[in-house]
Amino acid sequence: MTASHSATPSTKPDASTFISDHRAVDRTKLSQMYQHYIETKEKYPHAMLLYRVGDFFECYFEDAVTLAQQLELVLTSKQAGEQGRVAMSGVPHHSWERYATLLVEKGYAVVICDQVEDAAEAAGRLVRREITRILTPGTLLEDGMLKASRNNYLAAVVIAGEHWGLAYADISTGEFLTTQASNLEHLTQELMRLQPSEVLIPTNAPDLGSLLRPGEKSEHLPECLPPSFCYALRSQVPFSQGEARAKLLQKFKVRSLEGLGCDRLPLAVRAAGGLLEYLEDTQKDHPVFLQALRTYTITDYLIVDNQTRRNLEITQTVRDGTFHGSLLWALDRTSTAMGGRALRRWLLQPLLDIKGIRARQDTIAELIENTPLRQDLRQLLRQIYDLERLTGRAGSGTANARDLVALADSLARLPELASLVADTRSPFLKALQKVPPVLSELAEKLHANLVESPPIHLTEGGLIRQGVNSLLDERKITVEGDQQWIANLEVDERAKTGIPTLKVGYNKTFGYYISISRAKADSVPSNYIRKQTLTNEERYITPELKEREARILSARDDLNQLEYEIFTALRDEVGTHGSEIRILSRAVAAADVLCGLAELGVHQGYCRPEMVAGREILVVDGRHPVVEQSLPAGFFVPNSTQLGSRELGVGSSEENSPLPTPHSPLPTPHSPLPTPHSPLPDLIILTGPNASGKSCYLRQVGLIQLMAQIGSFVPASSAKLGVCDRIFTRVGAVDDLATGQSTFMVEMNETANILNHATERSLVLLDEIGRGTATFDGLSIAWAVAEYLAVDIRARTIFATHYHELNELAAMLPNVANYQVTVKELPDQIIFLHQVQPGGADKSYGIEAGRLAGLPAVVIQRAKQVMGQIEKHSKIAMGLQSLD
Repeated sequence: MTASHSATPSTKPDASTFISDHRAVDRTKLSQMYQHYIETKEKYPHAMLLYRVGDFFECYFEDAVTLAQQLELVLTSKQAGEQGRVAMSGVPHHSWERYATLLVEKGYAVVICDQVEDAAEAAGRLVRREITRILTPGTLLEDGMLKASRNNYLAAVVIAGEHWGLAYADISTGEFLTTQASNLEHLTQELMRLQPSEVLIPTNAPDLGSLLRPGEKSEHLPECLPPSFCYALRSQVPFSQGEARAKLLQKFKVRSLEGLGCDRLPLAVRAAGGLLEYLEDTQKDHPVFLQALRTYTITDYLIVDNQTRRNLEITQTVRDGTFHGSLLWALDRTSTAMGGRALRRWLLQPLLDIKGIRARQDTIAELIENTPLRQDLRQLLRQIYDLERLTGRAGSGTANARDLVALADSLARLPELASLVADTRSPFLKALQKVPPVLSELAEKLHANLVESPPIHLTEGGLIRQGVNSLLDERKITVEGDQQWIANLEVDERAKTGIPTLKVGYNKTFGYYISISRAKADSVPSNYIRKQTLTNEERYITPELKEREARILSARDDLNQLEYEIFTALRDEVGTHGSEIRILSRAVAAADVLCGLAELGVHQGYCRPEMVAGREILVVDGRHPVVEQSLPAGFFVPNSTQLGSRELGVGSSEENSPLPTPHSPLPTPHSPLPTPHSPLPDLIILTGPNASGKSCYLRQVGLIQLMAQIGSFVPASSAKLGVCDRIFTRVGAVDDLATGQSTFMVEMNETANILNHATERSLVLLDEIGRGTATFDGLSIAWAVAEYLAVDIRARTIFATHYHELNELAAMLPNVANYQVTVKELPDQIIFLHQVQPGGADKSYGIEAGRLAGLPAVVIQRAKQVMGQIEKHSKIAMGLQSLD
């Protein structure tokens, strides 16, 4: 590797010594190669152009500066003709994917301009180069650039007032979906769920085609679009109704969009059509094979907003954003990459349909009951590669021979898989019982044509088995014969010349040669022709050797080209069966998820929750699925939950009595608590010390509900759960410095969102409302929020708080109950029991928690003194008493 391409950063060079703007040059003074570079760059002004020169991909001018800065490479310069030196940086050609991946992750589009002919064939003229790949964050296909366990979505958004259309696709798996709705907040939440790598926005901006990298702002970007994504500004034309509709009809060869479910969804159609046009624009030489467009409605699924996903740590932890410690980490027992992606999608889009939930439960139950089936199924699934992405690469023309061998190996396992589940009852396993014969035939053909361990590169031969093509076999025999002649040449020539040190060698520059030491030069036969003189040896050729070399090289090129043609025909044939393969791959992925959940349920002792149409949340001995796995066996303390009236707005006669409104006089604070025969509470006030487990309990209830609605068994002895339409959480808060919002304002914004969108079918989990302001203000807000949730919304709510005064609500409202996380008090310490029991705590033990955290003893002692004075003179209790 030359110094100019070193991966080690150097001191910044003097910019005055080279040109770093291609617009500032006189092209007539540039060499021919640099003129071609600029012509190519101007076709893709917003992309990073990697230009192949020998063994490197190089960037020049402003792209060189960017490449060096972003990837910490050396920025140097290169003579570019009479114009002088221009900025240059580069990367080795054999590792371009790694560097391109880093650029794409930073939000750059990358254009690959490769050499498409050997430099030796150019014979003094400019080597022919062509665009071979355009990479953008949302259009990746290469296996090394993608994460196996998650989708890589390209999204397109069309906004009209408060209405919006969204389409998204993963071209590596073929998924293509669209939806339309109103309320821009729902659009924001849907994008946060999908986490697309790139979002297309139709705009009239003059700088069309540019990519806005995460965090970059533009006046053309609507406020409802999260700044954390990469946005591509596109022309309005392909997003127009007529253009988009025509594009969809043409793509899927249909006369009407009715069969795709979006005939009456104009914004969804516009988004989907604009996305298709973008794929055609960026993937010209790599046709994208998408599944038929599917239309969905966001209200068909449990809505989990981004804040709740974050607080429940569904796919990553709050503290450091890692996978380890998330719910997905705790649940993932999948055996295939397809199953891993499917489980992630299920967790981010739980079901509302009880029938669909029970179908998944039935499959898990069958697999738990049939241990040999479950174990054999998991063993077989481990032998199946990523059918979705292998098919995608084959259809786009980017698959190599190893990809097709892996695909063939996987397809060959499907009949065995079908046989294994032949007697199963559940619909998810029945989907695997029939394998189209054409796929078995395809697997056999691929195995019969391709060698068992083919090379990565497709143009260097060694791909096709003997006996596949007679012409290919003849050429192989010819080449092997000539190679054997050359292999014997050294022995023969030593015998003829009597020179024991004679050697036959080869290099790319001079081809085959005969090497003789200079001391033996006088013994060289007359038919030897001197080719090269070195310090210690002379190199020769003979007419016959030259003839054999020419024949070998010509035959080898013909041989490699024929093998490549046979391979591409096989690859194209795989592409024609993409739909059948992907249908089965979805079935394999679903079965993999359910088999993994069954395995998890067996080893963790999960139960099948009873899903009902009512509102109750009845969990006996529930556990936190992540914390339990992080502790030694038996250490986690289970807790039960009883929440929610049995029917929407209907219960016992006591429950039907009118509830006080926030504006009516409050009942006497010391009214009797609800009897054991009272209906389940809608709101639980949960009190207890810091670090006692209140937050864990809150998340536990939310995660059990979410797990149940993806069809999973849950960590409990038994459970009976009504379906939720939304889960809200507000757990902790931090300053949002980017928008200038304090901790308290962040908390209030999140609380306002909950109060404005929760329904009586929602599950609300609140932790420490009102803690970011003065005590009286905070208590007042917490009281009013809890009262509003219990009286006006009647959402199923657990409200964790240190404001013990809120315990009075249970005496005032019949659908509120008090629970506490208990502790055992000793003279000099407290022991956290982590048990949730009826009743309200009257202490927070905050000073004791400070002692456990290591506060100096003098600080602890002084805090106790101050606490005694505050309790003696506090007017909070009297203030609440006077409310009646």
